[in-house]
This record gives sequence, structure tokens and C-alpha cells, in this order.
Amino acid sequence: MEMGAADRRQMAKDRRQEPPKTSRWPRTDRRQQRVAAVLARRQPDLTVVLENVHDPHNVNAVLRSCDGVGILRVHLVYTVEEPPDGLFARTTSASAAKWVEAERHASIGDCYAALRREGFAIVATAVGAGSADLYDTDLTAPVAIVFGNEMRGISDDARTGADSLLAIPMMGMVESLNISVACAVTLYEALRQRRAAGAYGEPKLAAEELAHLEDDWLQR
Repeated sequence: MEMGAADRRQMAKDRRQEPPKTSRWPRTDRRQQRVAAVLARRQPDLTVVLENVHDPHNVNAVLRSCDGVGILRVHLVYTVEEPPDGLFARTTSASAAKWVEAERHASIGDCYAALRREGFAIVATAVGAGSADLYDTDLTAPVAIVFGNEMRGISDDARTGADSLLAIPMMGMVESLNISVACAVTLYEALRQRRAAGAYGEPKLAAEELAHLEDDWLQR
């Protein structure tokens, strides 16, 4: 049966009265439970600093590792290269950037100052003398782990301004790993230590912040 003009007008009126869609995903009980469970395991006292890391594949892989171990926010310092275009935008649904906040700083000094105000110790990754073995480093306390450029590594300022240095032990002829691999290895050692210490057992975020983030995440 052909729809009359009055019926079409009523359907249009009904659509206008529907609440606006705030997310591409339906707010199902299952999705709410998943979001709440993930946020309950977020580690606000564990973060990563990326200094002039410019390769999009590396940045994407780093963000995925950060999300995987429960990092809430990463810190970005770009004083030589520009950040990869669009990779930190939350509108990219396939990217872990949707779930990991990114904070940009004008310099490594500004970044370190902001982290110290929040109570973080700063550990920079560097190959060579003076670097502690990753597996001898305590990563259960509030800590920011710094990773540098693909070719140059961390800057002199990042090195001298850090509280300590760490390195991943290497047994081969090549002395270092790709930055995204090094980040994954380091972060999953942090996860191992923190899980053993019970850090994922209870939420670390305040109830009010958890509620705010849950509402925000459900709209992404």
C-alpha cells in the first residue's frame, strides 16, 4: 500500500523527536560492562613519553601497547619532527588513540616538569653505560617511561633530565629494538610487575572520574 502524505509527515515528525545518536555503537549492557571493566584496570600512575617518534606505524603500535597494559594518557614532545598526521585523533575508530589520551608539550623540560608535578619518576630508555637492566627496574611505582626518535633515540635533554635510564638486555649483534617493539617489551614487563603486586585488582581512578570517563567512552 502506498504511504500517504499524512503518514510521511507523521514519520518525519517521529524521527525529529527521537533522541540524537551520540555513538556509532549501541549502549548495550554488554558494551557498558566492557567499558567499565577496562576503565577499572586503567593505570593513571603509568605513562609513556614519545619524543619525536614520527613513523605512523610505530606510533600506532605504541598506542596499542599502551591501551593493552591500561595506560590512560601518553605525553608527546615534538621539537624536530611533526607528529604523524591524524594519528592522535579520537575520531579514528580503528586506532587505539580512541582510548588513550594524548597530551602535547612544547619541550622535554616542560613535559618533565608537568610529570613531576603529578608525582611521576621519569625513566628514559637508552642503550649504553649507566642504563639499568629493564628486569631490575621497579615499574610498580608512578613512572613515566621515555622513548625517543627511531634513528637518534632520546635527546641529550631527555637523557640528562631523567631520574634514571633503563635498557632492554640484548644478546645478539644488533644493540637495540625498534621503538614500538621496545615499548611493548617494556610495558608488558610493567604489566607483569603490577599484576603481581595487585595493581589491576581495584580501580585506581576516583569514582567520579570513572563515571565521567565511562559516559565519555560510551559516546565514542
